[in-house]
Amino acid sequence: MKATARAHPIEGLVKYHGMRDEELRLPYHDSISLCTAPSNTTTTVEFDDTRDADRYVIDGEEIDGRAAERVRHVVDYVRELADIDTRVRFRSENSFPTNVGFGSSASGFAAAGMALSEAAGLDLTLPEVSTIARRGSCSAARAVTGGFSHLRAGCNDDDCRSEVVASPDAFDEDLRIIGALVPSYKETEHAHEEAAASHMFDARMAHVHGQIAKMRDALQDGNFHRTFELAEQDTLSLTATTMTGPSGWVYWQPETIKVFNTVRELRTDEEIPVYFSADTGASVYVNTTAEYVDRVEEAISDCGVETRRWELGGPAHLLDEDNALF
Repeated sequence: MKATARAHPIEGLVKYHGMRDEELRLPYHDSISLCTAPSNTTTTVEFDDTRDADRYVIDGEEIDGRAAERVRHVVDYVRELADIDTRVRFRSENSFPTNVGFGSSASGFAAAGMALSEAAGLDLTLPEVSTIARRGSCSAARAVTGGFSHLRAGCNDDDCRSEVVASPDAFDEDLRIIGALVPSYKETEHAHEEAAASHMFDARMAHVHGQIAKMRDALQDGNFHRTFELAEQDTLSLTATTMTGPSGWVYWQPETIKVFNTVRELRTDEEIPVYFSADTGASVYVNTTAEYVDRVEEAISDCGVETRRWELGGPAHLLDEDNALF
């Protein structure tokens, strides 16, 4: 059977860092994110009895090495759940730049999990699909459920799955995100592998649970300022932990810092509700409201940085056959 699905990438609000179990991709702590639309990944898969090998194509190129291993890990789990041994044809396309800190692995594995489970004949809820996507990327679990989502840490699939955090519609509709693209390639897997070796990691673990609780309260209250103030704080906490690991990862570029300073100037000098956030990478999410988005985007563009404009995205979803990639 063939199926096509689409999912939106994520912006981490309280970000996960490090994995207790690399095979199941079980994180050390909870995380919360939002999905950014209209950026998306579209994936078509087909289990085909006539094939003698899997084939994985992403953005027009057949993948191999570690990238293929990660996709195969998810595919094999779906085959196990469906009790099939059929080879798969897999094609995925992104509508936005990848490997620059804009959550492409999240949307990629979310779309893959959704399409694979449908093509394999599995009848699953979105939280159940999130446990499939999580095996490719922890962040993908939250991209499956969409909106503002919370991935709970746990020791198994019953516990470690994503759920939506309810928030007022007016808050959701008023949110605007400017993506400030700083095209510096980043690699997050190694940073996650050595997270616990940072002397700052224990401090983050002691701090992050309180941040999760505060973030859930801010979202449920529809408190824009508190939500994105916390996200800005978490960006600095995450980076402190990343930079103090054995490899001393420093992802930020001069343009990254320039965007940070511009955001703070807009907030202080012009009293604009605007906050920055960054995941593992040099690119920046700039969070503001519909009233001020034009002014904010102009200021970020003046930094010499390419921009994208996003709104809150929904959950991963299936597409009609007319949208299939093959």
